[in-house]
Amino acid sequence: MSLLAPPSSTSYSCSIFPVCPGLHSASRATLPLFPTRIIRCSLLQDQVSVNGGAGSRVSDRNELRLGLPSKGRMAEDTLDLLKDCQLSVRKVNPRQYVADIPQLSNLEVWFQRPKDIVRKLLSGDLDLGIVGLDIVSEYGQGSEDLILVHDSLNFGDCHLSIAIPKYGIFENINSMDELARMPQWTAEKPLRVATGFTYLGPKFMREKGLKHVVFSTADGALEAAPAMGIADAILDLVSSGTTLRENNLKEIKGGVVLESQAVLVASKKSLVHRKGLLDTTHEIIERLEAHLRAVGQFTVVANMRGNSPDEVAERVLSQPSLAGLQGPTVSPVFCKRDGEVVVDYYAIVICVPKKELYKSVQQLRVIGGSGVLVSPLTYIFDEETPRWQELLGKLGL
Repeated sequence: MSLLAPPSSTSYSCSIFPVCPGLHSASRATLPLFPTRIIRCSLLQDQVSVNGGAGSRVSDRNELRLGLPSKGRMAEDTLDLLKDCQLSVRKVNPRQYVADIPQLSNLEVWFQRPKDIVRKLLSGDLDLGIVGLDIVSEYGQGSEDLILVHDSLNFGDCHLSIAIPKYGIFENINSMDELARMPQWTAEKPLRVATGFTYLGPKFMREKGLKHVVFSTADGALEAAPAMGIADAILDLVSSGTTLRENNLKEIKGGVVLESQAVLVASKKSLVHRKGLLDTTHEIIERLEAHLRAVGQFTVVANMRGNSPDEVAERVLSQPSLAGLQGPTVSPVFCKRDGEVVVDYYAIVICVPKKELYKSVQQLRVIGGSGVLVSPLTYIFDEETPRWQELLGKLGL
């Protein structure tokens, strides 16, 4: 599956400039170009010079390679997730950029910048990677060789969004449609947007009908650009929105480019041709799915008097919060009375989400449950994870 389709060849007026406070719009030349083509050429040239080419064939190396973020919150959360899946990364020296995962033989872990993970997946230097969907979409540029193996790792949540000032000519602008209809934007005086997303930005603006746009490239502190007078708007990642509000910026309706979180992505060529990679990927998917499905789930065990398993099961299923994953497990509890083994109680085992936990305990008490035990779940393994079947389908296997 292609992550983002490449842009069409429709003509579009756009320029890309570095952010520079001393450079005013009057001194900028706005040329009628195909911006996404120009940007893509620039990025692909970078890939060629750094990684040996985005279209290179699968190398002859024997080891498998997983790329992980090298620093920041994303790096910490990635390592925590792998640890929770019993896939702890072993790094002998904290300054090293190569590590391993003892549970996965023949797999090397390479710590890289997120954008370099995507580039090295395209060049064949990595086989798997964990990065944000925004990075995959920006630097993957619609490549059909990138496959989302797991699209929801439950951390790194954010969204890529347009933000404009709350004041001045933008005070009453609250949607992308209104922004596009503003008469101020002309070929001579285009809308200036500061962003680090020079592939997704032009594509999004064209789709929204903004024809006169200049993109200024920048990394970090974009929120200051409008106040400094070097941009009219920004296109940046937003988590809580606090930084935008503190800088008198606002998001507008229709201005979200994409929702993002951490994903597991792979090279299609590597999955098909690299020996052992499919089996390793299968194990990683299973471990991830089993852990993520168990997050926030609890096992509840209670004893209940009853005449038969069927009668006890009927009582349990009469309560809406006691259905469990596929239904309750009802087992006899054996005890000895007057020298004979008898069954007076049955053990009830169900799985309930955290938000339903107290309600479930109350409902068990109502129907005669006692001695209720509660413990968090660590893993829930399915007969086969649906994401594995989806991956095989994408590969035509």
